[in-house]
Amino acid sequence: MRILGIDFDPPARRGPAAAGLLLGLGLGLGLSSAAAQSEPPIRSAEDAFCRSEARAQVFSAPDPLNLGLREIGRRIWASCMERTQRKGQVKGQGKGQGKGQKSRKRRHR
Repeated sequence: MRILGIDFDPPARRGPAAAGLLLGLGLGLGLSSAAAQSEPPIRSAEDAFCRSEARAQVFSAPDPLNLGLREIGRRIWASCMERTQRKGQVKGQGKGQGKGQKSRKRRHR
């Protein structure tokens, strides 16, 4: 059978290599869509940044406890989120105040 220039013959006619290729392609697409569906939606810019950082580092991170890729990625993401939240808190605390100065609330008259 031929549709849009692609032959869809049974694997027996094409050989075992073509059957393996089609099976691998189908399995790969199924696994990638399952992995994408299992992740919760992105909630913030920091979340998106930390997810990309975890994806970039998950294969190079050491795994002496044999935790697996998913747990290592989750730990990288969690440490990144903690780091970005600490940066946000430090930036927000020092607005116009030096060391040891108390904040003063201004009262409107």
